[in-house]
Amino acid sequence: MRSLHEGDRETVACPVSFEFLNYTIITSKCKGPNYPPDLCCPAFKEFACPYADVLNDLTNDCATTMFSYINLYGKYPPGLFASECREGKEGLACPALAPSVSANESGSHNMYLPSVSANESGTHNMYPSPLLMLTAGFSLLLFKSL
Repeated sequence: MRSLHEGDRETVACPVSFEFLNYTIITSKCKGPNYPPDLCCPAFKEFACPYADVLNDLTNDCATTMFSYINLYGKYPPGLFASECREGKEGLACPALAPSVSANESGSHNMYLPSVSANESGTHNMYPSPLLMLTAGFSLLLFKSL
């Protein structure tokens, strides 16, 4: 597995193959020129929430990779989802049940996030990391200039 040296932090390759995923969940609903948040944000959550655990992990490049492909296929303006899709200071709430999680001893499903626990309603929050947002923004600029 390759790793990139980013300052004092090593970033490993993403364990999810975002290049092979189907982005039509987002691209079929989130269309310009207005990019309505009431359509774009639920579509983004539907796509991203199953991967919240790896997207919130700052030791990998999953968020950068995912946003690169979202913007490649959707040709979205830089920072669209970061600026439009907010559910308060705690980020986006993802349902506890996701395809990438496994059942615990009681048979219920839990999605564990690095620095978050489930709230009273059983949802987890996907926190927008400033580092991830900056990385995604720079990636957008890079892909836009290509």
